[in-house]
Amino acid sequence: MSYDRDAVPAPVPGLRLLPWESEGGKPCFLSADGAGGVLSRLADEIEAEQLCDGADVLKGAVAVLDDGKAGEHALRRALRATTQSFGDVLRVADSRGARLPVAADGGHEAGERALRAETT
Repeated sequence: MSYDRDAVPAPVPGLRLLPWESEGGKPCFLSADGAGGVLSRLADEIEAEQLCDGADVLKGAVAVLDDGKAGEHALRRALRATTQSFGDVLRVADSRGARLPVAADGGHEAGERALRAETT
C-alpha cells in the first residue's frame, strides 16, 4: 500500500481516514462518532505501530547512509522502506490533522498554541 495525498479525498468533518485501504485500493473512512469503538481502537493501534516502524526505518536508513561501503542494493532497499514508511506517516498525519478541533475564527487551536509558544 502506498499513500498518495493527491489521490485520496480529504476527510470531511465527522469522518476519520483509516490507516488501511479497501481490497480495491480505495481509502477507508470511519464515522468519528465511533471514537471509542472497536474499529477506532484498532486504527489507533495500527497508527501507533506505523509511527514506531517509521522511527525504526529512519534509524536503518541513517545507518545505511552512514555506511560508506553500502552498495546500490542496500541503498535501494533502505529508500524503498523509507518511502513506504513516509507514506504511512503522512496518512496518519492527514487523518489526525483532519480531526483537530477548529477554533471559532477558523484557525486550528493547536496551531495557535504553537505560534504563541514560538513568539514568547
